[in-house]
Amino acid sequence: MKQTRPAPADQATSRQSAQVIWDHWQSGRVIHSLPETCRPWTPVQGYAAQAQLPLVSGRSVIGWKIAATSANGQAHINVSGPLAGRLLSGQVFESGATVPSAGNRMRVAEPEFAFAMAQDLPPQAEPYTQQQVMAAVARLHPALEVPDSRLEPFTAAGEAQLLADNACARHFVLGPAAPDVWRDLDLSAYPVHARVQHGSQLKYTREGTGGNVLGDPRIALTWLANQLSSLGITLQKGHVVTTGTCMVPLELQPGESASADFGPLGRVEMIFSET
Repeated sequence: MKQTRPAPADQATSRQSAQVIWDHWQSGRVIHSLPETCRPWTPVQGYAAQAQLPLVSGRSVIGWKIAATSANGQAHINVSGPLAGRLLSGQVFESGATVPSAGNRMRVAEPEFAFAMAQDLPPQAEPYTQQQVMAAVARLHPALEVPDSRLEPFTAAGEAQLLADNACARHFVLGPAAPDVWRDLDLSAYPVHARVQHGSQLKYTREGTGGNVLGDPRIALTWLANQLSSLGITLQKGHVVTTGTCMVPLELQPGESASADFGPLGRVEMIFSET
């Protein structure tokens, strides 16, 4: 007999899913999968569970992240397209900060193009054009995302559960605003150079381009605006959107530092804490 999967859709069930995820984040524990009583089976259900995270955590949403913005990234976590997650207060740092490593199993930093919004983009019937979305942007920032997941193995969790786990959002480092010259540049071909060091000793360097982010970080931002619109969510003025890694993620061990050089657009760096 074919098993009938429960279909969590109501707010209470979504909140239960979020509470399980948040409790595991707080304790540092991992979970193979969410309990069947509250497990999301579809992306819509996954997003509904994620939407309850601010309530159960007591944190506010200060922006958004986009995961799996390359074919390799999508293949790595076995999803068919990008995923959106919320950036929560208390998990965002300025360039040069020491970022907690405790409980982080992914142990990577991802150099990213991040956009700060100048105006709201509310839900609408027609998709936003890239021109409309970029007209709503205030600033571009170099950034580093430090993701992680409470699902083990996260590569086999599936899209719905990864969304409930906030699309692997953990910590985020926002660099200083770039000069406005960025608006005249081809971000799809824009080079980014990264390095990982242990103290003063260089471990390795890595390079990437904006083209690794859905072809262009602007395309990724437009995707996010339209994804939120389809979910009835406003991309708000003041929110920051980090658009996905522009290179193979930088492997990090506790005590090491990572930096990403965006040339004329600036630089962002972080230290991965010893404990």
